[in-house]
Amino acid sequence: MKKILFVFILYFSTLAFGGEHSTFYNILDYGAANDGSAKITDLVKKAIDDASQTGGGTIYFPAGVYLTGPIHFKSNITIYIDAGAVLKFSDDFDDYLPMVESRWEGIDVTNFSPLFYGYKVENIAIRGRGTIDGQGKKWWAFMYEANKKYVKDGPKSRSKWQNMFVEMNKNIVKPDASEGLDRGFLRPPFIQPIYCKNILIEGITITNSPFWTINPEFCENVTVTGVTINNPISPNTDGINPSSCKYVHISNCHISVGDDCITIKSGRDKPGRLKGVPAEDYTITNCTMLSGHGGVVIGSEMSGGVKKITISNCVFDGTDRGIRIKSMRGRGGTVEDIRVSNVIMKNIRMEAIKLNMFYHETPDEPVSERTPIFRNMHFSNITAQAKQAGYLLGLKEMPIQGITFNDINIDAEIGFSIKDAQDIEFHHVQVNTENGPAVFAEQTENLEINGVKTLAPHKDTPVIELSDVKNAYFYGNSTLPGTETYLKISGENTRDITLGGNNFRYSKNPVEIASDVNADAVLEQ
Repeated sequence: MKKILFVFILYFSTLAFGGEHSTFYNILDYGAANDGSAKITDLVKKAIDDASQTGGGTIYFPAGVYLTGPIHFKSNITIYIDAGAVLKFSDDFDDYLPMVESRWEGIDVTNFSPLFYGYKVENIAIRGRGTIDGQGKKWWAFMYEANKKYVKDGPKSRSKWQNMFVEMNKNIVKPDASEGLDRGFLRPPFIQPIYCKNILIEGITITNSPFWTINPEFCENVTVTGVTINNPISPNTDGINPSSCKYVHISNCHISVGDDCITIKSGRDKPGRLKGVPAEDYTITNCTMLSGHGGVVIGSEMSGGVKKITISNCVFDGTDRGIRIKSMRGRGGTVEDIRVSNVIMKNIRMEAIKLNMFYHETPDEPVSERTPIFRNMHFSNITAQAKQAGYLLGLKEMPIQGITFNDINIDAEIGFSIKDAQDIEFHHVQVNTENGPAVFAEQTENLEINGVKTLAPHKDTPVIELSDVKNAYFYGNSTLPGTETYLKISGENTRDITLGGNNFRYSKNPVEIASDVNADAVLEQ
């Protein structure tokens, strides 16, 4: 009976740790200290090498505290960190040498090894209910100090690691602004597989990342599920940053970090355009985002393009922004085919939805490969509480194109602001502002407003305000008692504004037309 019971336990254990044919390597069997008293980097490497020689397997960390340097994957390797296990990464920078091929903020570099690293491998995983701790405090402090010294004393202030970086990156393609590269101290990402396939990160808790936390680059078929990321207030400690990947699935995660919670990227400026590898086919669902600059962010490093992204069934509570898509002249690339649905946002400190092509102020320039494009993005079934409902800012030479808002309810200090955009639609959108109109649009073409209302009309303030807008259509809109003006129109370039089928019975002056508007610019059907 005991023999039968043992067989059953062994069978189900192998299933839990990576499959029926998985081979199991307990790190304690290699002599690893489980009280954090000694580094076990070489022992982990030995276990991975042994597993690799037999075709792959699971490296198992039972409950305890383990101190290690970087862990480099080979194909068919699972790292399993069990409940009660804490895997702490060394904060001795020398442990992350020699430098390896990496990517840093969309720039291809040779840099410190990431804490977990894989290069051109497949079928790899980090699983379990344990914790991995990047011990990033020393990395953050050194970065601040190194930058301060460099500003004061220039290249002579560089440390040995900075000089090493500069020497190894003489011939890299640099972006338009490269101060960080010149200073030469680039903190490593926590988890960075690069050019890998079939990646699973499941169940673990991650904290204190030196830099970006989960950052697959140029990978295919990436799944991140049930992961908790808790980074304190800290520089650039984004949660999940899949860059230039294909087929990414992010679900059931809980994220609170020092920068953006989830960010989609594809390379920066000229380096990103030369690679030309888009981020595509991503699904993000059933996640909660707390502290962070943005809930889900696209860009600003999006020069390889971003397309076919769905974001659904998420809660953002306390992030600076909800959905943020950002770029600027010089990036190039196209962001398109984005769907956001069934999202609740609360306590958003700035914009609930922000699409901004002026991430940094830039002078006008003609359309070229440097010109970013935002188009075909759709937002629906969103409830939000924010400082500003939405902000859409395109370029004069490249307006934001094809944006729709459907079935949305937002309480905000101020409403939507739209400039340099075209083909913008609002359907069944309620915006309750503390001051100002629900929607203000200028220098916009092809605007459709259907069923847009406010429950908080303000004295001497229209619900909708247009300036220099061409070809706008208003239908199916209604006003509540207390609404003085529904629509205010101004601008000598305004034309082809059509109203039909609206219910403005409670409005004293439904449409206010400024004197600079041409007499035939507005048609009421």
